[in-house]
Amino acid sequence: MVGAYKVYRVELQGTKITFPEKGNVRPYAIPANLVFIIDEKPHQTFTRDGDDLIVTQKISLSEALTGYTVRLTTLDGRNLTIPVTDVINPSHEEVVPMEGMPIT
Repeated sequence: MVGAYKVYRVELQGTKITFPEKGNVRPYAIPANLVFIIDEKPHQTFTRDGDDLIVTQKISLSEALTGYTVRLTTLDGRNLTIPVTDVINPSHEEVVPMEGMPIT
């Protein structure tokens, strides 16, 4: 089956995917299993929660009370400027719609 492909969507870190008898093929032998184990590497800026990308930034008390502008570079290289005008408390979360993990 040259040129054919299948697309599988995997949700969980550490998931093991086995394709029975899709590995090495040798004459007079049953093909080996092809096994993939999903391993998500840590990122310098983002952590992942499902399809959400999380960024944590430390700011001063003055910025928390008077406003703060988040500047960050997305995974695809775009620069975002996100103004936060609310008073920011330690558990504050700012959601930026449509800027999470790229989904195909």
